[in-house]
Amino acid sequence: MALVTPLHDLHAARGARFGEFAGYDMPMRYEDGAVAEHNWTRTAVSLFDVSHMGVVRLTGDDAAAALETIVPSSITPVAEGRGRYTFLTNESGGVIDDLIVTNRGDHLQLVLNAGTKHNDLDHIRRHIGDRCEISDLQPMAILALQGPQAASVLSEHRSDVAELTFGFGADVEIGGVNAFASRSGYTGEDGFELIVPADGAAAFAQMLLQEERIKLAGLAARDSLRLEAGLCLYGHDLSEEISPIEAGLTWAIQKKRREEGGFLGDTIILDQISSGVTRQRVGIQSKKRPVREGSTLHDENGREIGFVSSGGFGPTVEAPVAMGFVEPAFVEVGTQITAHQRGKEVAMTVASLPFAPHRYYRG
Repeated sequence: MALVTPLHDLHAARGARFGEFAGYDMPMRYEDGAVAEHNWTRTAVSLFDVSHMGVVRLTGDDAAAALETIVPSSITPVAEGRGRYTFLTNESGGVIDDLIVTNRGDHLQLVLNAGTKHNDLDHIRRHIGDRCEISDLQPMAILALQGPQAASVLSEHRSDVAELTFGFGADVEIGGVNAFASRSGYTGEDGFELIVPADGAAAFAQMLLQEERIKLAGLAARDSLRLEAGLCLYGHDLSEEISPIEAGLTWAIQKKRREEGGFLGDTIILDQISSGVTRQRVGIQSKKRPVREGSTLHDENGREIGFVSSGGFGPTVEAPVAMGFVEPAFVEVGTQITAHQRGKEVAMTVASLPFAPHRYYRG
């Protein structure tokens, strides 16, 4: 039986069409459809339920240093209230999961992907459980308000949230509910992620939805938004067989970590930084039809040179968009390649990422 989030009944009452995702019965779209939800997010503000993700706490004076042994990013210098994007790596340099680590003052907060959160927790306990206190997965609800009007509508409940800049968060009380609000999200738009207690989350969402500028949106729109924004989705553009360097995420590994290493898979990852990789994530566009994950990519002579990791239609750019991995000789923007999908050949062009510009608020 599929798991549900604390907002499941609310979604059903609002006409959600559900689908299975990471073992959860999740709203994929509502009555207006995924394209309308995508476009509303780009122009107003949408409310996404991402409560299927996992929240874990690390406590102890050694927690940040301990975590640095299993992630390649610098955690010890992260200021209170700031979140940092990073990844759990394995011994071969692949990615076990990508996550956000936030310094909450008296603990580190880790937000994990839904499909990997239990394995992540086991991995963290196995490697650093003797150096810090690690909580179980917390029964929380996570609501993502995304869109250019997100700060405006949330400020009507709590004016000081508009002062937060991208990547920073704070404990706030909104409508009588204690929440941790971070200026973040995975759509490429400005917005906030609100972590609230599971009990009362539905009433909290109902309160927000009284604002006519806020509409519910499902995971289908979230996927097309993140694809246009050129953001990786774990299990597609990141995996235990794909390194962060191949995925174009070297920026998330700070200079000190590149120089000193000291994390799982460091030998391979640091060698890739210095010597290069045999494949690299790129944007890809076609004029005719969307290409899907798993389609192979070929050069002009028909030789296989890579694969599509994510693909679909981009409502904002009004064209099919995709991401994939190709050999280094084919990463230049404008390079012509071909995708093979279900026995058909689709002409493709390597494109720059993101397809739609990021609009994060950085102050």
